[in-house]
Amino acid sequence: MTIAATIAPPVADAAQRGRTRITSKALKSVVSAVTAEALGVDANHVGVDLTDHSGALAVTVTTPIRVVSLDRVQSDPTAVKRAGGSIVDRTSRAQETIRDRVSNLTGSTIGRVTVRISGVNIQPEERVT
Repeated sequence: MTIAATIAPPVADAAQRGRTRITSKALKSVVSAVTAEALGVDANHVGVDLTDHSGALAVTVTTPIRVVSLDRVQSDPTAVKRAGGSIVDRTSRAQETIRDRVSNLTGSTIGRVTVRISGVNIQPEERVT
């Protein structure tokens, strides 16, 4: 099955009628970029699957997530909060971000977003001096 979004622009008059078609490859690129930004990972490490969900787009992303090291959490319990919260909280917010931003950027109707965490990218917490 090929998934593509068709967007009908606002119609001012009959001469401006038409459709814009966004290919599944372009949609996947947008979803990858939005997911990568939301979870602090490289877009090349984000897998995207697009399917139909009752006429809307169902998005499934498989991605690692950036986290602070356990050593850092042990020495400073507020590190998790500064990093954006728990993994569950961050993936929940990422679902909303993906749904809203992809819909706004592409005009597609997003019916469902599933985020699957495939691993962690442990990064030292950056300090502001």
